[in-house]
Amino acid sequence: MGQETKRPATYEDLMALPDHVVGQIIDGELIVMPRPASPHARVSSSLGGELYGPFERGRGGPGGWHILDEPELHFGDDVLVPDLAGWRRERMPDMPRAPFFTLAPDWVCEVLSPSTAALDRVRKKRSYAREGVNHVWLIDPEARTLEVFQLQDGQWMQRGMFSDDERVRAEPFEALELELGVLWLPEPRKP
Repeated sequence: MGQETKRPATYEDLMALPDHVVGQIIDGELIVMPRPASPHARVSSSLGGELYGPFERGRGGPGGWHILDEPELHFGDDVLVPDLAGWRRERMPDMPRAPFFTLAPDWVCEVLSPSTAALDRVRKKRSYAREGVNHVWLIDPEARTLEVFQLQDGQWMQRGMFSDDERVRAEPFEALELELGVLWLPEPRKP
């Protein structure tokens, strides 16, 4: 009896997905997830807003970055979509008009949800390390935590773990004091 083989996912498989889902290809596997729920969307939108002025525009901060929501990254056969990503302008002086990027970002942020946490923590971080992404942030909106990692000699080193309403200066955006409390949805009111 022969063994059944599964064909690797293709970009055409991604393009055939409906608009209401997010698809990625990791290690040849097509991974499909629903669009994020409100706690996830709140974190991503709020963090992008906090970083845009000082780092993209240079207002109240050093500038020098391109920061994008959900860019499509093509790393060999992998197609990844981080929640946020940033490139230093010294590496990418001009933002290309392109449907996807092959140049690895300098920083990515993944907002964790119960259905994506293991994928983000293991397989995606492994891909980011392989491609030389220097910094990864993992944010858990339910636990209200921020984990900051830096790539050193091909390994992720945790540079900080923060929670709740702490004010933090986290690499590579340590020029900004980030108030974590602005990222979270308010606690539900009790009757």
